[in-house]
Amino acid sequence: MQYAVDWFQNRVNLSPDKSAVIDSETDEQFTYSELNERANHLAQYFVEKGIGKGDRVALLAPNHVSYFDFIFACMKIGSVFVPLNWRLSIDELSYVINDCSPSLIGVHPEFQENIKKVRTEYGIIDIYANDYVNDLHARHSFAPVENIAESDPLAMIYTGGTTGKPKGAVLSHRSILWNATNTIISWNLTDKDVTLTCLPMFHTGGLNVLSLPLLLIGGKVVISPAFDPSKIVSDLVNYQCTIVLCVPTMYHMMVQTEAFQQATFPDMNVFLSGGAPCPHKIYTAFRDKGIAFKEGYGLTEAGPNNFFIDPGETERKVGSVGKPMIFNKIKIVNEKGQETHSNEVGELLIRGNHAFEFYWKKEQQTGETLVDDWVHTGDLAKQDEEGYVYIVGRKKDMIITGGENVYPLEIEHWLESHEGISEAAVLGLPDEKWGEIVAAFVVPNSKLSKEEVKQHCEKKLSRYKIPKKIILLDELPKTHVGKINKAALKEKTMNKT
Repeated sequence: MQYAVDWFQNRVNLSPDKSAVIDSETDEQFTYSELNERANHLAQYFVEKGIGKGDRVALLAPNHVSYFDFIFACMKIGSVFVPLNWRLSIDELSYVINDCSPSLIGVHPEFQENIKKVRTEYGIIDIYANDYVNDLHARHSFAPVENIAESDPLAMIYTGGTTGKPKGAVLSHRSILWNATNTIISWNLTDKDVTLTCLPMFHTGGLNVLSLPLLLIGGKVVISPAFDPSKIVSDLVNYQCTIVLCVPTMYHMMVQTEAFQQATFPDMNVFLSGGAPCPHKIYTAFRDKGIAFKEGYGLTEAGPNNFFIDPGETERKVGSVGKPMIFNKIKIVNEKGQETHSNEVGELLIRGNHAFEFYWKKEQQTGETLVDDWVHTGDLAKQDEEGYVYIVGRKKDMIITGGENVYPLEIEHWLESHEGISEAAVLGLPDEKWGEIVAAFVVPNSKLSKEEVKQHCEKKLSRYKIPKKIILLDELPKTHVGKINKAALKEKTMNKT
């Protein structure tokens, strides 16, 4: 058996007095030593409450230092950290809580009413301020717990939910450590790096893309509890951030602010985009300012970090997420399970020690997703002759119209290249003649007719790719992490027909 290492304790030994975390709302700072003392205190409190190896401990809070308190406390005693999505409906939140059955839930005042509506009988810790840990009464000092294996669960992050019940993806100590190590080495992170975590930390993007990797290498994490595009720009400059991750929707809002237009970001090495394919006009906005910008790809079940591309290559390889990182493998397979040729579209499979262990209480879904140690992502991709990978879209989103395969992302990119279009989403709708038709949902930023949208499509797209149905909207529905919610679009459209 390979035993897990309390790597955070070891990092503290190396960098005790260095600033580790800053709360951008209060400007309060926590050194590595202070963060570890908090985790030790909380871990001992858990132990004295009877919480041990394998027990779940949940947290319902906006981005806050308590996320690190909880996950590092769980790391020390072998319990499982479950960050709860505070954007869920009461019914959805109730399902997740009852599914993971936590021994205890940390609750921020902002969400006290949500917990009351869930009517849970689980124990509660009130996360009322940054110093809440000091008021938790533990009778003894924390003593390290032995016999925690690398494969033991450390965190459980719930995914999906737009087309079914959310699934708890179980990440082991090994999964999280290898993702962090792979990220540090492949992306050349150092202890001089500073990030602003503005993605919600209940999501793997907020927790695992940069926050934990930077704390492993000895960098600094600035926590932003809410997303305000102008304030994000200000925080990136004021805290001298060197790297940041946002989803395309966030960048879409950010580049339109006066703050972005005036900022030069003197300390920033690179802006990262993830969570969904990034519109090419976002690339252009950063390129026009001479700022490095690139796209990544990941999912809760694998990483979420899997690829690296040098920002200098993004203009030559527009839309590529790059090549596989050092400690993971990928392959792209067709419907027969055979590896595809160059530029041939197939499903992306990923393998590595950073992969998830299983879905909580969902053996069948685990077996369908994790096959012979390969994570079947459900995403379609292609790899060019130089090994650069391009994400084409979700396998379930591919449109088959009149026997032709249509990949929505290609059409979405072309639609969004029109200066009068702010956002676009493309999906297939049932049709008696064609099987499916291409439907485009377009948010114009100026007066724009459906005919003008069609004419723009005719300039570049093959006839079978041109949307047969064009719907103009004021806005597109979004998921809990800012992705365009195509399931909601389709449901709304089908209910009208």
